[in-house]
Amino acid sequence: MYKSTIPNFPQTETCEFLILDRSVDQIAPVIHEWTYDAMCHDLLDMDGNKYVHEVPSKTGGEPEKKEILLEDHDPVWLELRHAHIADASERLHEKMTNFVAKNKAAQLQQRDGSELSTRDLQKMVQALPQYNEQMEKLSLHVEIAGKINRIIRELGLRDLGQLEQDLVFGDAGTKEVINFLRMKQDATLENRLRLLMIYASVYPEKFEGDKASKLMQLAKVSHEDMKAVKNMRMLEGSDTRKTPSGSFSLKFDAHKRKHAARKDRTGEEETWQLFRFYPMLEELIEKLNKCELPKDEYHCMNEPNPSLHGGTGGQSASLRISQPPAPHSMRSRRTATWARPRNSDDGYSSDSILRHASGDFKKMGQRIFIFIIGGATRSELRACHKLTTKLRREVVLGSSSIDDPPQYITKLKLLSEKELSIDSIII
Repeated sequence: MYKSTIPNFPQTETCEFLILDRSVDQIAPVIHEWTYDAMCHDLLDMDGNKYVHEVPSKTGGEPEKKEILLEDHDPVWLELRHAHIADASERLHEKMTNFVAKNKAAQLQQRDGSELSTRDLQKMVQALPQYNEQMEKLSLHVEIAGKINRIIRELGLRDLGQLEQDLVFGDAGTKEVINFLRMKQDATLENRLRLLMIYASVYPEKFEGDKASKLMQLAKVSHEDMKAVKNMRMLEGSDTRKTPSGSFSLKFDAHKRKHAARKDRTGEEETWQLFRFYPMLEELIEKLNKCELPKDEYHCMNEPNPSLHGGTGGQSASLRISQPPAPHSMRSRRTATWARPRNSDDGYSSDSILRHASGDFKKMGQRIFIFIIGGATRSELRACHKLTTKLRREVVLGSSSIDDPPQYITKLKLLSEKELSIDSIII
């Protein structure tokens, strides 16, 4: 009846709307995500999208602190935000090298013809008289990427990242986790806790009885920190919970799995190491697009129009590798089968959303809206960005918050038993 009271109400569905809660994927909020965007927010001391760095004083005095917003108005950020950190660093070096090669004043400074590091190129560019806003942004991102790469080395994140992804894909288990915790005594408390949370999500039975206490001692985490693991497991829900017929709970029991929380995506490859992980949301959106979401797990308020799902599939660039790469290189041993587009120095050309922002955008299929109760992650933002291009349908992600790993862990610790007990709430 309400439709008749609204002028020009659409006669057919104009979009699809999928509501999830955080229990659908407990790994995505804590695993190390290796994109430039995620690494900035995970490893740097940022306030939201605000990054503070030092710039030379115009008066020749002490360096001045300057606040920069890493947002869509920055073309370099738009190009690199969803790129692997190693890829982003390589592209930045190429941009600096190309600028120096085209600039006669810069060539005079490079008299011996030797190959310069990205840091050397940055200093050279900053000293040029025509140093402008565009190059200032490029120089800023060189600084940020360099800082992230130093932190990765100092914290030994490559080894940890490899173990995390091996756990998720079923290539590692208890033995590897125990060996890591014993051998990597210098791993930070947060990283040890995040590893335990991933382990608990893949191997929940290892945290039953006194097993959790032994793991807590081995990882040297406190009872307060273990609240995050306990509450995460409670959020994942019980397989035995029943709901009345014709209704559904706020908790989603969509993935009753064994010891592999993800499967490698067949037919997809990726140039970069540690880009194997994908959030469960990516799989769910692709199933929604094909009208393949199981109705007993994802209850539909009304029957979807089949026309929503016609002809929207497509081929895409890969985000996975199928075998562990060499430990000394961020680049996978496997040669990619797709050609990554090389972008202009202004940084505008690579953003897939912007590529569709012209008349092409109107030719895309009906929108998909996703809302995640309990917070979304940056890997899920990346997945929506990727699938907008792949499915030719704009995928819009909404949530109660966008949480980086430290924020998510803090939220879990603060949850009370009353807040976790939502089994009786029925929609």
